[in-house]
Amino acid sequence: MALNSPRRSGLSDQVIAQLRNQITSGEWPVGCRIPTEPELVEQLGVARNTVREAVRALAHNGLLDIRQGSGTYVVATSELAGVMQRRFADADPRHVAELRSTLESSAARLAARRRTDRDMAQLDALLAKREEAWETGDAERFVAVDSTFHLAVVAASHNDVLSELYADLGHLLRDWLRDDVGQELRPEHHMDHGRLVEAIRAGDAETAATEAAAYPFLCRVSPERPGD
Repeated sequence: MALNSPRRSGLSDQVIAQLRNQITSGEWPVGCRIPTEPELVEQLGVARNTVREAVRALAHNGLLDIRQGSGTYVVATSELAGVMQRRFADADPRHVAELRSTLESSAARLAARRRTDRDMAQLDALLAKREEAWETGDAERFVAVDSTFHLAVVAASHNDVLSELYADLGHLLRDWLRDDVGQELRPEHHMDHGRLVEAIRAGDAETAATEAAAYPFLCRVSPERPGD
């Protein structure tokens, strides 16, 4: 895995690309601590200053978070995701719910028209896992599975731009869902996604869009009412 280059700037770019690939490929998932600086020096076969420069560049771009005394952690899977996370960290929860509703409604409408048998098998499997996660009472596990389910709905739209945008917003949306669900799964917060899956299966675009649009507003964040 050692890198070679006759120029310092070219070498630094190679190291940045290598570290970015570790993140985007999922080898270093969001939330994990990356290897220490000495470990990266040994793995990459480059000078400490080159590794430090590359890590700082990725931190500046929003992919990594350098925490003094703790280590360096992955906080986003792309530069755009990092920018969005910083830009909307303090956004009004209602506005995040509205954004999610808009994106997922559009994606569900397209998914009902374009879904494949493979997409449906994926949605059926994730729907079952989502219910299993709810039954465990583990809020963090439920958030992870629910987020993956909705990502699969968006992927079934077969619109690459929409899918990439939603993925880049994924961390923000998971944070919103985590805050909305809270530490304890309560019966009144359970949302049945079976109707959404069946609407996509039946090719019923309008029902799929309506179902997907409603979900963000079925928890504690309520849609704006006249006079609010």
